[in-house]
Amino acid sequence: MSATMTVLIEIPAGSDVKYELDEETGRMMVDRLMPTAMRYPVNYGLVPDTHGEDGDALDALVFISKPVLPGVAIDCKLIGLLEMEDEAGVDHKLVAVPAQTKIDPVCGDWNSLDDVPEASKREIKHFFEHYKDLEPHKWVKLKDWRDVTAAEQVLAAGRQRAKR
Repeated sequence: MSATMTVLIEIPAGSDVKYELDEETGRMMVDRLMPTAMRYPVNYGLVPDTHGEDGDALDALVFISKPVLPGVAIDCKLIGLLEMEDEAGVDHKLVAVPAQTKIDPVCGDWNSLDDVPEASKREIKHFFEHYKDLEPHKWVKLKDWRDVTAAEQVLAAGRQRAKR
């Protein structure tokens, strides 16, 4: 059984507005509009009570067949990881689906990246390779998809960093 976590959605699938949680106020704030003609291909959020290597909460891509409003929490199970680095450092993306199949029968029974359609994985990689193209001094380097075991290690390390 894969590790579970709560994901707080920041950006709905299909959005070209980047929202971020202001941890001091607890408010969901507009960070910026996407300067490229691109939209987030999946729901995007953060995992509370974790810290990534960049000091921010760990990021998560949540496969669910509908856009989810910013600020909504979803209990999820890990299915993998997209290794990534940007101008701020290591910025891996945990990949998850709803923990309860009843939330979304389309992808709720996925257990690994093998269950994700190849076209969806290509779309996500393309998005992250290019979404910062028009932002000065910003860049992204994608590495590869990793399995649930690697994702669980990143999640565990993120939870440990948050306790310090």
